Amino acid sequence: MTPPSTPAPRPRRPLPARPRWPRPRAPRPEDFRAPGHAPQVAARLGLWLGVAVAVCFGTGLASHLAQHPPAGFGWPTRPVQLYRVTQGLHVLSGVAAVPLLLAKLWAVYPRLFARPPRWRGRGRGGAGAGPASRLGPLLGHAAERASILALLAAVFFELVTGLFNVAQSYPWRFFFPAAHYAVAWLAVGALLAHVGVKLPVTRAALRTGYGAPAFVAERRAVLRTAVGAAGAAVLATAGVTVPGLRWLSPLAWRGADPPAGVPVNRTAAAAGVAVPPDWRLTVTHPGGSRSFSLAELAALPQRSERLPIACVEGWSATATWTGVPVRALLAAAGAPAGRPVRVRSLEGDGLYASSVLPAAHARDPRTLLALGLAGAPLTPDHGYPCRIIAPSRPGVLQTKWVTRLEVLP
Repeated sequence: MTPPSTPAPRPRRPLPARPRWPRPRAPRPEDFRAPGHAPQVAARLGLWLGVAVAVCFGTGLASHLAQHPPAGFGWPTRPVQLYRVTQGLHVLSGVAAVPLLLAKLWAVYPRLFARPPRWRGRGRGGAGAGPASRLGPLLGHAAERASILALLAAVFFELVTGLFNVAQSYPWRFFFPAAHYAVAWLAVGALLAHVGVKLPVTRAALRTGYGAPAFVAERRAVLRTAVGAAGAAVLATAGVTVPGLRWLSPLAWRGADPPAGVPVNRTAAAAGVAVPPDWRLTVTHPGGSRSFSLAELAALPQRSERLPIACVEGWSATATWTGVPVRALLAAAGAPAGRPVRVRSLEGDGLYASSVLPAAHARDPRTLLALGLAGAPLTPDHGYPCRIIAPSRPGVLQTKWVTRLEVLP
């Protein structure tokens, strides 16, 4: 029997040659030719962003001085809208800075791919050059990168934490006011360093207009878009502090609470406040003390004032408050005039359970120990049985649920 024949092996087809992809390389500044990346655009965006940051820093510093005045400094009581204006500008300038910062980053990010200058030693164009002349470009490049890194980190920290503060959300463990204040100085220092490094380039870009005529329209369009976005962001939020813009502000984080028209940040339940049935207000001073029941306070001469209450989160509202002028109350208790007054609340362990009313505010006739709001007695959430309302004063220092006034030496 004949065995079956073995089939011959098929010839193998040659494998197709692998395509040779170009080696990846880091982008170069010349790869970005869009009109929005021009130095003329970046310079103008940087100028507007610098104005927004300067306003935000200046008004933030004013807020810090109003809340934590150093020795010898007194926050003024007039005009009564002063703190409302400064804190409103602080928050709104921070809101405007967000789109301006993003537009500025988009305009300049190709420069971040620029490699540092090479060391120009002997035999490579630097023969006879001293160490200082060879190190100069490297040090300048390093200073620019360091200023950019510090500036971006600080500004992003300020804007992001500020927006969280506006929303009353604190997903961190550090104390927001102290950290926000400290990093603000870091941001300003980094900004000044960056301006110093880039000043020659910025001045040259501003002097040359918009550059090539073919790109003038496109570059102006980029700037209009950035400014329009900043304006839209401001209008969408400005109603929290500008009553006339309330209808234009769908993103306002605080609205009016009818009928009083004053929002509430911290309720009595959240503060753990329970007013005892035998509540009395105690006024102490170096010469003695006196206590008042709520009925006795209501029997004293009353005064109504239309005053704003402005929160550090940027919202503010004006309302009519009725109560006893603090200086008249101190006089009725036999306390000396012209001295600061410590105000203590029924809220035992809160960060703002007590505040110090400066002497200028204590003797101002418009500073009230308020018993009523908008023609009605105070509600527990608005500070019943009484609260402090003073002109041109941060809302966190308008202490609610007052139980004791201490005239300081």
